[in-house]
Amino acid sequence: MTLLADPDSETQRRPPAARRGRWVLRALTGQRAGLAVVVVVLIIVFGTLRPAFYDSRLVVFPLLRDIATLTVVGLAQLAVLSIGHMNLAVGRMAAFGALVSGFSYQVLGLNLVLGLVLGLVAGAAVGALAGLIITGTGVNSFVVTLGLDFALLGLVTLVYGQFTTLAAFTVKPPGMEELRSYSMADLCVGDVCGSPAVPQLLLFTVVALAGVGYLFARARTGREMLLTGSNATAAELSGIPTKRRVIGAHTLSGLLSGLAGFMLAVTAGSFTAGIGSAFLIPSFLGPVLGGTALTGGAVSVIGTFMGISLTQVIQQGLSMLGVGLESLNIYLGLILLVALSAVRIRQLFTRRRRSS
Repeated sequence: MTLLADPDSETQRRPPAARRGRWVLRALTGQRAGLAVVVVVLIIVFGTLRPAFYDSRLVVFPLLRDIATLTVVGLAQLAVLSIGHMNLAVGRMAAFGALVSGFSYQVLGLNLVLGLVLGLVAGAAVGALAGLIITGTGVNSFVVTLGLDFALLGLVTLVYGQFTTLAAFTVKPPGMEELRSYSMADLCVGDVCGSPAVPQLLLFTVVALAGVGYLFARARTGREMLLTGSNATAAELSGIPTKRRVIGAHTLSGLLSGLAGFMLAVTAGSFTAGIGSAFLIPSFLGPVLGGTALTGGAVSVIGTFMGISLTQVIQQGLSMLGVGLESLNIYLGLILLVALSAVRIRQLFTRRRRSS
C-alpha cells in the first residue's frame, strides 16, 4: 500500500525560510514575465504609431547598444544592492575606468584588449577602496560613495586637463571602430551569421549577465552576499566573512562600472570626462523594476535586463513620438517612483505572509 503525502502537511513541515524562498522565486519569475509582456506590447504600439521604430540600423541597432551598456550599469548597482548597500559613484567609476583605458591607448599605445583590462582593474580598485572604507569606518555606503563620486569627478577632470588639449582621449586602437559599428551579421561562424540589428557590443553584456547570474545562483560567495544583505548580524554569527563580502560586492560593482564606461566610450568614439554622468538613475531603475530588493537579500539578474529594456523602449518610443527631453525625464522619474512604491508594497505583503 502506497501512502501519498498530503501537500498541505508537507508545506507545513517545510522550514519557514524555504517557504519564503519559494514564494520570492515565484514572485520574481512572475515579475520578469510581466516585464517581458509589457516590453513586447510597447514595441508593437510604438511600431504601429511609428513604423520607423522597426528600422534595424537607425533605431533597433542603437537601441540595443544602449540597452547593452545600461544593463551592465544596472548589474553594477545590483552587486551592492545584494548586500543592502548602494553605489552613488557608479557613473564616476565608469568615467575613471574609461579614463584609464583611454590613457592606455593614447599615451601608452596598448592594444584594445589590454586597455580594456586596465580599465576593468581600475574600476575594481576604486570599488574595493569604497568597500574598505565602509568596512573599516562603519560609515554608511551612501555617504562613502557620494564622497567618492565628488573625489573622482575632480580627479578625472584633472587628468584629462593634464594630458589632453580637447579634454578627451581620441586615439582609437585597432578593433574599436568595428566593435562600435559592426553587428552580429558581421560575425559569422561558417555559413551562419547573426542579425544585422544586434550589435557586437552586446556580447559584453551577455558575458556580464552570465557571470553575475552564476555568482548569485550557483557560487557560495554570491549566496553569502545575499545572506549578508538579508541579515548581516545573523550572517556573521553563522561564520560568513561579512566584511570580505561587502568589499567583494563593491569590487564587483566597480569592475562592472569600468566595463560600462568602456562600452559607452566605444559607442561615443572617444574617452571623455562626461562618460557615466547619466548612469545613476538607470542603475537603480533596471534592478528595482526587475525585482531586486533595495534592502538586500534578493536580486534578479534577468529582471535587471528586462527593466533596462523597458525604460529604453519607452524612452526611444516617446522620443520618436516627439516627446521632449524634459518630459522624458519626468516619465522616467515617475517610473522610478512607482517602482520604489511597488518594492515597499511587496515588502509589506511579504511580512504579512510571514506572520500568517
